[in-house]
Amino acid sequence: MKLQRILNRLQKLHPKEIDLSLDRVKNLCKKLGNPQDEIKCIQVCGTNGKGSTISFLRSILREANIKCNVYTSPHVKSINERFVYNDKMINDNDLSDLLSKIEEVNNNKPLTYFEALTAAFFYGCKMYEENLVIAEFGLFGRGDAVNILKKNLCNIVTSCSEDHLDWLPENDRTIERIIFEKTSSLLNSNIVVAKQNSNEIVECIKKNISDNSANKYFFNENYNFVLKENNFFYYEDKYGGLKIPKPSLNGHFQLENAATAIATLRILEDIKIKDQHIIDGVQKASNIARLEEIKSGKLKNLVKNNRLILDSSHNPGGAKVINEYLQTLDCNKHVIIGMMANKNHEEYISYFKNISSLTTVDIPNQPNAISGKELKEKFKNIPNVIYKESIQKAIQSIKFKENDLLLITGSLYLSGEFLKIN
Repeated sequence: MKLQRILNRLQKLHPKEIDLSLDRVKNLCKKLGNPQDEIKCIQVCGTNGKGSTISFLRSILREANIKCNVYTSPHVKSINERFVYNDKMINDNDLSDLLSKIEEVNNNKPLTYFEALTAAFFYGCKMYEENLVIAEFGLFGRGDAVNILKKNLCNIVTSCSEDHLDWLPENDRTIERIIFEKTSSLLNSNIVVAKQNSNEIVECIKKNISDNSANKYFFNENYNFVLKENNFFYYEDKYGGLKIPKPSLNGHFQLENAATAIATLRILEDIKIKDQHIIDGVQKASNIARLEEIKSGKLKNLVKNNRLILDSSHNPGGAKVINEYLQTLDCNKHVIIGMMANKNHEEYISYFKNISSLTTVDIPNQPNAISGKELKEKFKNIPNVIYKESIQKAIQSIKFKENDLLLITGSLYLSGEFLKIN
């Protein structure tokens, strides 16, 4: 209760949920002693793949016994997930103390909720100053509160695509503008660019960072992988090749995220990652609600012996890679979907092919979500689309056959609701 009261107060310090400017958080961090200036940080930006790439980084570093502090957003089940120190998620009491310090120092000055959380994370890193820090850029990097570092170890740019367009001017909602926002203010240490959806996007990134003096590493130019038989993939860069068992995470795109994590840690030679750390870390990586197979729980029981996959993808780029994974499976596929109102719903669903059934649902307690009924209307050209008010009722309405698969997707908030009920 104490933690929730503090969070409620922090949410009232600024009239906007998001205000893309950095003066407020810089001023607050200055009062806190600029803790962000002392960290050794890998920063991760992009549209899709940030969470999985971070999971591979963490898992490999864990095998090397290198402790990490990790900042990600948003969370799935609890806000504590955003605050990882010394490889452990913070508990309620410690998070309350941390946020109380932010309240005290900020002294009711205007501050967005995300800025308060970000300043708190940086301040918390002071307790673990020797740890490596992994910090995710949210939304657009240029105006993101995480983007106040003066130096870092590396910037990772994951797959970039169109998302959050409502935050851009109406006449400038383009992939070129998105790439500018994400990459124009990257620091000049190292930049690792993951596989992109097109050569045009790669060229746009190159053009945007052409004046940046950082060491630059691009997928397919400076590092690469090929899929081998017997559940192995072969990774290669200037340091040599490495045969690695496929990760337990579902989807071919996870090999791309794993390769990006490997490339990053190999170029950071001072960290001294060994081949065996990479091999073991890639296999052990896990990521909540990213093509995650659910194998037990109340909602899983309704699915019985059929496979149940939970994924929080919410933009067309995410839908594309989900469908690529689904097309590798020889079974009937059922989809339950709920989304936020500001997403490109029609383009998102257009990537799903050969679906046996599609059920739209409401996302409870999310005022910015589109209702399941409205979503059904947007999907009216899709065969077999129906609406049910809840995930449970949606599952119960599906006529499963043996070896069918159920995918629940469309929103991180829907994933959180699923996990809470399950």
